[in-house]
Amino acid sequence: MAVESPVSQRLTIACLLLLTFATGLVDAVSVLKLGHVFVANMTGNVIFLGFWLVPHSGVDVTAALVAFASFVSGAVMGGRFSRHLNADVRRWLAITLAFEVVMLVVLSVLAGAGVLDYQDNTKLLLIAGLAVTFGVQNSTAQQFGIQELSTTVLTTTIVRIGFDSRVAGGTGEREKLRYSVVLTMCAGAAVGATMTRYTVAPIIALAAAMVALSGTLFWLGERRSRD
Repeated sequence: MAVESPVSQRLTIACLLLLTFATGLVDAVSVLKLGHVFVANMTGNVIFLGFWLVPHSGVDVTAALVAFASFVSGAVMGGRFSRHLNADVRRWLAITLAFEVVMLVVLSVLAGAGVLDYQDNTKLLLIAGLAVTFGVQNSTAQQFGIQELSTTVLTTTIVRIGFDSRVAGGTGEREKLRYSVVLTMCAGAAVGATMTRYTVAPIIALAAAMVALSGTLFWLGERRSRD
């Protein structure tokens, strides 16, 4: 059963789009700077793990395995947060998103200070931390039951764009939302990719700011009407 958002549907979507933008930012960092691995979108990593069976595939399978295991751990943590805190939805979201912000800020500081490198084995700690964070985010976002807005995966959203389109005999319902989700993640990836040409750690900090803004809107937003 979906959790009822504490704010209006429109504001809920805006908050989840901010989290989707953060996904694009951070996956740009992980793919372009951490060895072609995803920390938020696990489909690619599962395929990379399949390459494990092929010698000399050229894929950093260790990074993919760390990301996958860490993402699952984050999803477990998200489930624990949800089951223990969602009696008060605002408090649950505040704690969960604050956890994400703290994780991203700490990782940004450690990366910026050179404690976590983007090339040597310490990058695995950065990958693990980011994957845990987005595992928590994905499991949290899915509780709202908005199929298009898992905030980290677009496959279902893109399928529904085609399946429900007028060309396919559908009504085109929710088309604007679906295109908004795709374009938001694309925009996040474009901004992240552009920034990686000059810097890396501040991109993670920017993602933290997006999550913090989402959490603030969930906390301060006008309560959903119960009419």
